[in-house]
Amino acid sequence: MGKRRMPDLYRAPFPLYTIKVDPKTGWVITAGGGGGSKTGIKNAVHFLGLELVGDQHCATLVHSHDTDTRATMNLAIGGDVIAAGQDGRCSLMRFRQHQPRGKAAAKDAGGGSEQGAARRRAGKGGKGSEGAAARGNVSEMNDNTTQISVDTFGEVQSDLNPQDPLQKCVRFSPDLSLLLTGGTDGHIRVWEYPSLKEKLDFKAHEGEIEDLDISPNNKHIPLSPTNFHIPCYITDIWFGKVEDQKDTLRLYTVQIPHKRDRKPPQCYLSKWDGQNFLPMLTNPCGTEVISTLAVSDSGTFLGLGTVTGSVAIYVAFSLQKLYYVQESHGIVVTDLAFLPDTPKGQSLKGNNEAAMLSVAVDSRCQMHTVRNRSKWFELVALI
Repeated sequence: MGKRRMPDLYRAPFPLYTIKVDPKTGWVITAGGGGGSKTGIKNAVHFLGLELVGDQHCATLVHSHDTDTRATMNLAIGGDVIAAGQDGRCSLMRFRQHQPRGKAAAKDAGGGSEQGAARRRAGKGGKGSEGAAARGNVSEMNDNTTQISVDTFGEVQSDLNPQDPLQKCVRFSPDLSLLLTGGTDGHIRVWEYPSLKEKLDFKAHEGEIEDLDISPNNKHIPLSPTNFHIPCYITDIWFGKVEDQKDTLRLYTVQIPHKRDRKPPQCYLSKWDGQNFLPMLTNPCGTEVISTLAVSDSGTFLGLGTVTGSVAIYVAFSLQKLYYVQESHGIVVTDLAFLPDTPKGQSLKGNNEAAMLSVAVDSRCQMHTVRNRSKWFELVALI
């Protein structure tokens, strides 16, 4: 695929910096904002309801949680908790879905409830009855929408840079016993979860910590520092599973040059053995500077976003490009998220092998899909 603008799945009223998909509910959780500057651009976390209608995805805003003067730059989901990087702090927010009141009201519609009595009292006068009926219909429509509450229950200072503290990455450990943060001060901090007691704090690099992850056994923390003493540096890093190999693990990294020449040099995508951390395969992935990396739950696909707004999907096994849209977004792609391999996620994929969301500073959220190739080959064979 070449240069073409993908249709917007959703457009926020502020720049978007991060996106995740809740595995259980299928909600798309995206966030961003204008920060503390008094420009009138709000800061919020948006919950989107995602649907597949025919073969088209559509999203609607279910809930908006205001984050005051702090823009959420990165987030991780652990169960029903969001760990959000806001300036030099990590804020923990619990989200819950509530039963629509309309459903509860329907159970009491038989006439013996207080609500039924209230309706009867309102119906004594002609105009009053008509007005009450109208108000009741509006109330019922509103009550049948999904209701989400978000409550902040904890916060830690995750970056201590004296000039401009900024948390740049956050991860929950797979067993949800630890929370990891990294930022501009070059420190990795590990917190016991949910107590938020600091377990570990060490200076990992002189530069910024761009990204980090943690192995399934909680023993290894690979990270990507900004290091200008080498020709290129790692910007993104993710552990990934290997399909059909339960105990096998891979590590994927993106290397970009720290100098941009008149003739742009290549960026590289690498695959490493997740046990001994030896390189297995490295392939060039173009001259556009990579801004973000994502790995699908199954470990089958890798997603790449660039500073010029392009989006690509690669096969993890061979590091071969499978999908590419040049400048799909108008500006830097800030985050990517594959639909999860859960029952809810699978139902939202439809007849696609992969479905990946992208967000950018242009405030747009887009969906990128790879059709099910096996079914396509079967169809060709039948023809």
